[in-house]
Amino acid sequence: MAKQQENTVSKQQQKTVSKQDAKSVSKQTTSIVVDGTDHIAGRLCSNVAKLLLKGNRVSVVNCDKILLSGKRKSIVEEYKAFLDISSILHPKHGPFHPRRPDTMISRMIRGMLPRKKPSGQAALKRLRAYIGVPKELRPFEKIQFDNSKIRKSSSYYTSMSSLGRTIGWSE
Repeated sequence: MAKQQENTVSKQQQKTVSKQDAKSVSKQTTSIVVDGTDHIAGRLCSNVAKLLLKGNRVSVVNCDKILLSGKRKSIVEEYKAFLDISSILHPKHGPFHPRRPDTMISRMIRGMLPRKKPSGQAALKRLRAYIGVPKELRPFEKIQFDNSKIRKSSSYYTSMSSLGRTIGWSE
């Protein structure tokens, strides 16, 4: 009877190990460079989060040219209200609010990942966001998502760089 229990336990362990191996094998690890020019921020971030969870290394370039939809005045007011949130004891203790476009995008993508789980933590480590295009990423092919590109004139949108400058980002 004890041997049967040991055999079933060892078989269950083998099954779980093989499932974990299968999951790690099924995830691809390719480098993808995403150009954020004229993309809506939320849609772009959700697409990037999906790529990260699949196991890809993703670099988002031109974060300053990513756009937010809506009226500029309401976007700025909402973000300024967000900036008012701080520690009761001392603002030095946080929370810390991003003002640069690349850190704002990283924070938006972080919100779309299960960051308390190991898969989300690993995915967040595979993310890079840049203002402009760095020299090491210029030769790579840059992809764009059709479902997150803007559909109206760019005057209907607010860029991340103009929002950043309004709320205190100094270039």
